[in-house]
Amino acid sequence: MHPLWCALQSLKSSTPMSPSCWFLAFAWVWWLPLVLVAAEEQQAEGCSAKCGNLTISHPFWLTDWDTGRLCGSPGPPEFELTCYNSTYPLLPSSVPNNAGFAIMDVSYKERGLRVVDLRKLQLLHDPPSIFNDCLPIWNTSAKLGRQFKISPVNLELILYNCTEKAAAAARREKELVQAKTMRCMNTSNTFVRAGVPYDRTGNYSGYALEDCDPIVLPVLRLPSGKTNASHYERLIQSGFLLKWE
Repeated sequence: MHPLWCALQSLKSSTPMSPSCWFLAFAWVWWLPLVLVAAEEQQAEGCSAKCGNLTISHPFWLTDWDTGRLCGSPGPPEFELTCYNSTYPLLPSSVPNNAGFAIMDVSYKERGLRVVDLRKLQLLHDPPSIFNDCLPIWNTSAKLGRQFKISPVNLELILYNCTEKAAAAARREKELVQAKTMRCMNTSNTFVRAGVPYDRTGNYSGYALEDCDPIVLPVLRLPSGKTNASHYERLIQSGFLLKWE
């Protein structure tokens, strides 16, 4: 059983990951760089550049998790994908030892991807007791390779991790919703704002809250056209659009 498979199956079923899945996920974060280094020396012959229902074509190339083989012509490292359990391709994070992005859809004509930030997805599930420490949580934009840009069709969702004093003030903000299902944070002091217009410069100072640490991630509108903060779990699970250059 692979850790990405655990996370994505949990995404589909809306049930928490089992302790065994969380252990695999923890091991995977540290083991992945070693696997990719070894894979560079094993150029495959005749392997299919396909992962799940998605065909992997230029400019992307593929590392198969099970065999460690490369499929396609190696190109820029930002375009190297990894196929897990023959189900979903993974776009790696540019931040070492940080979970990347599961690719749900790809449009080669539009040069776009719909992806799910796996690190943010992990925040929605309760971990077993072995996870006493949490890895740092980065803004999604900081995890992207130089060749990738967040599409301006996305909106932004902001998570606020506040002090006790700041949380009291945040509870009076009508546009904020308390995030009651977040791990790695004190949920009593964690809030969500949704529907923030995308800013290509990354300047969201107008939405800053005193004594609250923000985490910014792009999301797509729900099929209903709404991006209510109370739907933050669905917004994170639905992913967002990336463009490549």
